[in-house]
Parts: sequence; C-alpha cells; structure tokens
Amino acid sequence: GRQNMGTQAAENFEPPAKDVRTDEQKKIDDWLPITSSRNAKWWYSAFHNVTAMVGAGVLSLPYAMSELGWGPGIAVLIISWVITLYTLWQMVEMHEMVPGKRFDRYHELGQHAFGDKLGLWIVVPQQLIVEVGVNIVYMVTGGRSLKKFHDVICDGKCKDIKLTFFIMIFASVHFVLSQLPNLNSISGVSLAAAVMSLSYSTIAWGASVDKGKMVDVDYNLRATTTPGKVFGFFGALGEVAFAYAGHNVVLEIQATIPSTPEKPSKKPMWKGVVVAYIVVALCYFPVALIGYWAFGNSVDDNILITLNKPTWLIATANMMVVIHVIGSYQIYAMPVFDMIETVLVKKLKFPPGLTLRLIARTLYVAFTMFVAITFPFFGGLLGFFGGFAFAPTTYFLPCIMWLAIYKPKRFSLSWFTNWVCIVLGVCLMILSPIGGLRQIILDSKTYKFYS
Repeated sequence: GRQNMGTQAAENFEPPAKDVRTDEQKKIDDWLPITSSRNAKWWYSAFHNVTAMVGAGVLSLPYAMSELGWGPGIAVLIISWVITLYTLWQMVEMHEMVPGKRFDRYHELGQHAFGDKLGLWIVVPQQLIVEVGVNIVYMVTGGRSLKKFHDVICDGKCKDIKLTFFIMIFASVHFVLSQLPNLNSISGVSLAAAVMSLSYSTIAWGASVDKGKMVDVDYNLRATTTPGKVFGFFGALGEVAFAYAGHNVVLEIQATIPSTPEKPSKKPMWKGVVVAYIVVALCYFPVALIGYWAFGNSVDDNILITLNKPTWLIATANMMVVIHVIGSYQIYAMPVFDMIETVLVKKLKFPPGLTLRLIARTLYVAFTMFVAITFPFFGGLLGFFGGFAFAPTTYFLPCIMWLAIYKPKRFSLSWFTNWVCIVLGVCLMILSPIGGLRQIILDSKTYKFYS
C-alpha cells in the first residue's frame, strides 16, 4: 500500500474539509488489511466472490436434494440463487451511498443503518459466527479431503493416519499464508481456488454422468419416519443457506476496488459479482441435480465419497478441494484479522507492525485448528449455527438495512421484495438450526473425542 499513497488521496477524492482522520489514523487505515490496498481489477472481485461463495458446500448439495426431494429441492436452490443475488446487489449499491464515503466493512454499513452502537451489536456477532465458523469447518474439510486423498492413493497399503494429523498438516499452510497482508495480496491464491471449485464441481457431476443412474435408484425422501423427513428437510435448508453464504465478505472485497465519482466501485464490483454468480450456477445446479439423479437417496453427504472410482480422478478432485479450501479460508479470515487488528491497534493502542500480525494471526489459526480437531462433526454444528448467522447476513439483513436507509414507499415493488426476502429469511433462520441440532444429537451418540 505504500507506493500508492500518492494515488490514494486522488482515488478517494475527499476534499480536505471532509476527511477528519488524523495522520495517525490514516497511517493505521493504510496498514489495516481491508483498507490498505485499493487497486483491484473487476475480475479480482469475480475470483474472490467465487472463492467466498462456492465452498465445499457444493459437494453436499445432492445430499440436501435427497432430504428435500425433486420439486422442493429445485425450488429452494433457484429461490436461494435469486434472493442472494438480489441482496448482494443491495450491498454493492449501498457500499458508496454516502458521497465521498465508503462502507468498507459489513459492520460499518450496519452502523449507518442502525446507529453506531446497535449496528455493531447486530452485525459483528453474526459476521464473526459466520467467518470463524467457516474457518473451523474448512479446517475439518481440508483435513478430511487430505485424508481421503491419502487413503485413495494408498488403497489400504499404508499405515492408517488419524484425521487429527491431517487437520494439522492443513493448518500448517495457513500459519504461513495468513501473514499475507490484505485481500489483493491473496488474489493469486483466490484465482487458484476459484478455478479449483469449477474443476471439482465438474468432476463431481461428470463422474456421476459417467457412472449413470443406479439400477435401483430411489427418489423418495432419505428419511422413512415423519420426524426424520421434517427435520431432514429443515437441516437441508441450512445446508443450502451455507452454500450461498458469500455476503459476509462482499463489502470487504469491494473495498479493494478503486473508486472515483465518474467511475464508482459498484460498476466493476457488480460485473465481478455477475460473473461469479454464473460460475456459482455452473457449479451448484449440475452437481445437485445430476448427483441426485444418479444416486437418489443413497448419496453420501459428500458426493466425492459416493464416487469411489476411478481412483486418480477422485484423488485429484480431493486435492482440488484442498486447494480451494485453502483460498476460502484466507478470504474469510481476512475480515476477522481486520477486526482483531483494529481492536489491538485502535482500542488497545498496540503499535501496528509485523510482530503484532505474526502473533495475532498465528493465535487465530491455532485456535481454529484446535476447535476443528476437537469437534470434527462440525458440519452438524454448522447447520445449527449456520441457520442463526448465514440466513440473516445473506438472506435478509441487507434487506432490513435497505428499508432502514432508503425507506421505500409502502407496498411499492421494492418494499414488497424486501419484505418477502425478510419473511423467507426469518423462516430459514428459525427452521434450519432445529434440523442441525437434531443431527448433532444423533451424531453425538457415536462420537469419540480426538479420534
């Protein structure tokens, strides 16, 4: 960020009267991860959005379909795609709604909509649950995919290694990568991750097509009892909500794009988002529909596990998941690093610099690693927490902010659209944790710590 200090002032085009920051604060803002570097191209936003959005969650979509059935399954996937694209558009629009100011972080927009105190309390806990939750899940996913890669290649000929060690191996990458200062500096990692998500999604549905429909495929709901069906349905809603949750980092991604009054950042950002959403559709729909078509209700909660052969292909796909999750982890960790560093530097007055970063970020990576090792059944936990945090931040919090800020006329199209999203989002928030909680209780019977 140092070399563009000159262009920095010009890009933010704030007349001196408006910029109330002291030199000290400016220095800190130029050092913090989210505001340090504003020279991203529109296609960076496309990779970042794909990487943030298409998690390994795509691999559990056929399983979600098996709990929803054909009609509701397709409906939930499409409605989620439309609603989340709409709320993403709202966030991109609101990023610079106050002339000469940018809401670089989700909670800054929250503070503008709900007031300084309340805005923080509404947004920050939810954002932290999502970001830290995703980071923990990705530790587990990364470790699991490494283990699967090892087991597929070994084919029973090597010593069995515990999941715990694979999670540690996966974490070791992040101790190094987490030292990259900001989102622009990880755009290479992010591009690799975005390419991987398209690749392993394609392998997942391609291998399913190749295998063809199972002889005795069954499209009845996976559960046989009524409670099983109902709770399974709720749980599946949480899985789909998780698959569409990229909004927690969208303002932070947009903050990396330069902006002038003639060329506001929302134009290149929106272009990136549209490209990202096309890629998301190309990943999600074929995997969900073809995976379910081929295996029906006997599909595993990760389609790559259902597909055991050909060996080299499944090994490759698992390695791709690992690379993708490495990139995703970093994108979700960056706003958390930003929050931690803001508190340390602005509130607790620590001097900004390498030492602070080294210690703070290393501790964070270690924390997510330990939680992942302790609770590898975190997927169920995610359905539980996911409902509480993914549904609001992705499906309806942007709508509430929109209503609070723009105050559209009652019963106008904008008013209706936002209220429909809010009602659906609240239902999602209430129902999906119920399904997740039941899954945790069922899993906990068979669970051994530190296995």
